[in-house]
Amino acid sequence: MIFTREQLEDLESQQLAPYGMRSKNSRGRLYPEDEAEYRTRYQRDRDRILHTTAFRRLEYKTQVFINYEGDYYRTRLTHTLEVTQIGRTLARAIGANEDLTEAICLAHDLGHPPFGHSGETILSRLMRDQGGFDHNKQSFRIVTELERRYPDFPGLNLSYEVLEGLVKHETEYDIADSRDFNPDLRGDIEAQIANVADEMTYTAHDLDDGLRSGMITAPMLAGLALWEIVLKSIGEPDSAETGAELEDLTRHRVVRRLIGIEMNDLIHSTDQRLRESGVRSVDELQRLPYNVVSFSEDMRRRNREIKDFLYNNMYRHYRVMRMAVKAERIVKDLFDAYCSEPMILPKHIQDVIAERGLEHTVCDYIAGMTDRFAIEEHTKLFDPTRLP
Repeated sequence: MIFTREQLEDLESQQLAPYGMRSKNSRGRLYPEDEAEYRTRYQRDRDRILHTTAFRRLEYKTQVFINYEGDYYRTRLTHTLEVTQIGRTLARAIGANEDLTEAICLAHDLGHPPFGHSGETILSRLMRDQGGFDHNKQSFRIVTELERRYPDFPGLNLSYEVLEGLVKHETEYDIADSRDFNPDLRGDIEAQIANVADEMTYTAHDLDDGLRSGMITAPMLAGLALWEIVLKSIGEPDSAETGAELEDLTRHRVVRRLIGIEMNDLIHSTDQRLRESGVRSVDELQRLPYNVVSFSEDMRRRNREIKDFLYNNMYRHYRVMRMAVKAERIVKDLFDAYCSEPMILPKHIQDVIAERGLEHTVCDYIAGMTDRFAIEEHTKLFDPTRLP
């Protein structure tokens, strides 16, 4: 049996909750196209994102640990895939559109420069007089302008709802700017899911990487409410009795249980808010004065403890800070060199300077680099013994 797009859209209508976004009700694309015969609009959007150069480059962009520190640490790509998996699970549980959620999750970090937030910080500083730099806005520019894969339009020509999910992506470290996408309306439920899935993922998996690296040890976590709840739930001794290093299998169990506990809380808390709100449509949900996808108050406080701990003990750890200093120097050196002598840029990059301006062209070029390419390019430019 073959399922056409129309039949898939009918299945969506049967399966989704009233507040879930139906692909057949999409506002469409900026540039009109015939839709796919066997894929919904959001499935097609997902596929377009997966095939971008920007998505492939995420494999070699920093999450917390730079690529050469070990193959087993998260990269920006594995983080993105983990966000997507959690997003789909939550969407399925509460009757939201899985494909739209997946597309937003897959695209949410496309604009991240090399070296994670350190790269973003220095680019924002260097571009201060040109409007700054923000990876959320860069993700939007990538899918609407910078990726050139089609002869009839720039970017990927994604559906309105995917673009809206990107511009309304907001976490503790990401601030939304939705002035062109109904700023008075909240993101639809799929966009809200992507936001929470992102925060939930980096908290749990940065903790996992911190434990693996040895920067964080079990005794350091003693007294954190959520940590103690997780240990108790899997039958482990409390932190005071736990050795400095967790065995790998124990660490895996802890992280799995942490995600499971948070997911259960998130699903039930979100369901309760949805029931209390009484929303019966996408529009009604977006007009609420609050986000419905959220943890309970108790879980929010417990998460706050974990986040504060990670900030003070991992993100500000001297090893991470030393790499941040190196990263900022590499990015600044590259930016200054390219701007002072544009002729050292590759020819295809030079060709767009007249269109975008020198600083924006250089910023786009650096933002698209992987960690290892940026390091290699810095070596070629500043080590006289290396061939260019």
